[in-house]
Amino acid sequence: MADLHWVKSSFSDAGGNNCVEVATVENEDIALRESDSPDTVLTTTPSAMRALVLAVKSGDA
Repeated sequence: MADLHWVKSSFSDAGGNNCVEVATVENEDIALRESDSPDTVLTTTPSAMRALVLAVKSGDA
């Protein structure tokens, strides 16, 4: 997964290593990592990520 184009969250600490990064994998899954542990990568489906974001925004997660 070294060749992925990682994008930092706009809510991350600018200039620090306190960043959540996301990338799209070839099969259209979503990859997530923490910038201070770039070798640890989680993958999920777009629908599962959408459900998580909606739950967090509504206060259910």
